[in-house]
Amino acid sequence: MAISFFALAIFLFLTLDSDYTSIPVSAASEGVQITYGSTIKLMHEKTKFRLHSHDVPYGSGSGQQSVTGFPGVDDANSYWMVRSTYAAKQGDPIKSGSIIRLQHMKTRRWLHSHLHASPISGNMEVSCFGDDNGSDTGDYWRLEIEGSGKTWRQDQRIRLQHMDTAGYLHSHDKKYTRIAGGQQEVCGVKEKRPDNVWLAAEGVYFPVTESK
Repeated sequence: MAISFFALAIFLFLTLDSDYTSIPVSAASEGVQITYGSTIKLMHEKTKFRLHSHDVPYGSGSGQQSVTGFPGVDDANSYWMVRSTYAAKQGDPIKSGSIIRLQHMKTRRWLHSHLHASPISGNMEVSCFGDDNGSDTGDYWRLEIEGSGKTWRQDQRIRLQHMDTAGYLHSHDKKYTRIAGGQQEVCGVKEKRPDNVWLAAEGVYFPVTESK
């Protein structure tokens, strides 16, 4: 039976705002299909850091909420809800080539990019922006599944290409030393590189909605 959105929201609310954020929400088993409405962590394949955000603005560029790579597995600020850009239903599978949005669970802002320079490498900045009622095309990412897979599964290597800038979601071992000390830069780059590859890791995965 699918977990209701209400039950998931209550569970995540209690988890994210408690002192027990080191307890994993749920771990998906290998090959589980990722569907709209699922709440996941994205792991950078090369460094194993998780895509992460927190209510700390960049000190340069756009000044929007910063996005980083986080070394720990259990931090609640690394959860993202997979949303569609059209009228997809919770539990619908996500095909390669789909345009998706990722909403940060803790702050409710959207994974975003633009042409501002990223703080360390000077590539395209990746930030969090907007809220539950505010989203634009700067939040749109095209899912590219590596290999022959047709729909997104947990064990598949993926890339996310930003629709407005054509930059790929990217990270590397360049790390912050001050406010986000030990966390690594996340940015956008135009070229396909090994550092563009991500995998779905921990999360709450809704079962695929059966067609009637």
